[in-house]
Amino acid sequence: MSFVGKTAVVTGSNSGIGLGVARELARAGANVVLNSFTDRAEDHALAKSLASEFGVTVRYIAADMSKGADCRRLIADAGTCDILVNNAGIQFVAPIDDFPTEKWDAIIAINLSSAFHTTAAALPAMRKRGWGRVVNIASAHGLTASPFKSAYVAAKHGIVGFTKVTALETAGKGVTCNAVCPGYVLTPLVEAQIPDTMKEYGMDRETVIREVMLARQPSKEFATVEQLGGTVNFLCSDAAAQITGTTISVDGGWTAL
Repeated sequence: MSFVGKTAVVTGSNSGIGLGVARELARAGANVVLNSFTDRAEDHALAKSLASEFGVTVRYIAADMSKGADCRRLIADAGTCDILVNNAGIQFVAPIDDFPTEKWDAIIAINLSSAFHTTAAALPAMRKRGWGRVVNIASAHGLTASPFKSAYVAAKHGIVGFTKVTALETAGKGVTCNAVCPGYVLTPLVEAQIPDTMKEYGMDRETVIREVMLARQPSKEFATVEQLGGTVNFLCSDAAAQITGTTISVDGGWTAL
């Protein structure tokens, strides 16, 4: 797979899954726009480092994905967007009757509405060029549910539905839209949770990963950010030109149960 000459915009990409996806796209030759809501020296240094490593152009553009105007500005400031990866997301856990309204609103805005705004801004140029790829990072929770995650599950189910509508509206135009549904992925954020979980359950690292964190993931192995990036690269390739409007689960069998 080669994306030389293509520009990829990846939201929420200064760490975790987003950064992993951006790295794999850069490895395949794409110029990349990194994004998060911060605007720190280290964000721009990360872009510079990625550019040096893979010999492509990498820029960092700060934009708050909770704000529709910022989402659309991100696409405008990118200049070109051949590949759009909607990855930005946050999480909060609480029972429905105790769920803070402001947390609900923030999760829906960042995890769902941001994808609407960026996609709406990117599609006209993709249609005009006759080529484009939109990949939405959903979740196993876009296909199933867990208690206490009402906003996250609602947003991720919404992303799956939005993916299908986008695919239907772009069919036959050289543009595809698909969703990737990860289970538990070993990111720095998840890695940081392991010691506290070990203390809480009085278990060693391997047992707490297998029996607690990956209780619903039959493979009992985390997915990796590299695997997620490879899946995105495939969906952006010519081999996937007739794959649109669907979901690909990278969840160790979670949603097969």
